[in-house]
Amino acid sequence: MKYTLFLCFLLPNIVSAQHQDTAIINKIITLPVPGDHFVYQKPKVFSFITNIPKDMYGYTRNSFRKKDLVNLGIIAAATATLMVFDKQITHGVQHFCKVNGIKKKEDFSPLIKLNIGGKTTNIGKIPNNINTAFYNLGQGSATLLLAGGFYIAGKINHNYRALQTASQLTEAFIAMGVGTQILKYISGRENPSEVAYERRCKWRPIPKWASFQNNKPLYDAFPSGHLATLVSTVTIISQNYPEKKWIKPIGYLLTSLCGLAMINNGVHWASDFPLGIAMGYGYAKYISKKRRFKIVNSL
Repeated sequence: MKYTLFLCFLLPNIVSAQHQDTAIINKIITLPVPGDHFVYQKPKVFSFITNIPKDMYGYTRNSFRKKDLVNLGIIAAATATLMVFDKQITHGVQHFCKVNGIKKKEDFSPLIKLNIGGKTTNIGKIPNNINTAFYNLGQGSATLLLAGGFYIAGKINHNYRALQTASQLTEAFIAMGVGTQILKYISGRENPSEVAYERRCKWRPIPKWASFQNNKPLYDAFPSGHLATLVSTVTIISQNYPEKKWIKPIGYLLTSLCGLAMINNGVHWASDFPLGIAMGYGYAKYISKKRRFKIVNSL
C-alpha cells in the first residue's frame, strides 16, 4: 500500500520513455510515411484552468446532440435497471467482502496533517487496508500524483505529449469535481448507510446549501465523482498513449475494484455509477481529442 506514491511518479516515466514528441504544429499535415501518428503542442501555462469553461460547455452541448441521444438513453436505462437491484447488489458485495475478510471501514494514515481554522485537514492518505486502497484511487490524489509525474517527465524529456497529459489530467480532475458536485446537489440522493439500506434511499433535491455541506451522506451519492475522476484518468492516459495496450485493461480493472470498494463501504449504490462513468469517459475523450493533431498517412 505504501508504494502507491512511488508508483504514481514512476508510471509516467515508464509510459513516456519512448516516442517523445518535441515538434510544435498547429494544423493537420500529411506525410508520405507508413503509419499514423499524433503530435502535441506545448500546453499554455494554467490552460488546465482556463480551458475548463469552454471545454465543459462544448462537452455538454455535444452530449445532447441528436446522434448522441441513444447514448443518453442507454445511461438512463442502465441507471434505472440498477436502481431496481441496488439493494440486492449492495447486500451481495458486502456479504462477499465480509466472508473474505475485506474490511469495509475506511482506514488510513494521513500523509500530511494541517490544522486550518480549528479543523484538521489531511493532505494525502496512506491506506491501511485493501478496501481503502481501492476506494482512494478515485478520490483524486492518485490522479494529481500521476499528473505531477507526467509533468516532471515532460519537463525533463522536453516531451509535449507528457505535458499535455499532465494538463488534461488536472483539467479533468477539476471539471469532474465541479460537475459531479453540481449534480449531487441537484439530485440530493442519500448514500447507502445502514438506515438508508433498510428503507431504501431518499432523494432530497436541491437542499439548503448548509445542509448539503454539513451532511454529505444524506445528499451526495448520485452520480459517483470517484468513478468520473478515475475513468477520466484512465481514458486520458490511454488516449494519449494508444501504443501502450496494457493501460486500458489494468486501468479499467482498478476502476471496477474501486466501484466494488465504494459499495462495500456504503458510499455508493451501483446505480450511481453509469452517469459517473459516462461523464468521466466522455469529457476525457473530448479534451484529449482537442489537444492532439494527427499526422495522416497519405499512402
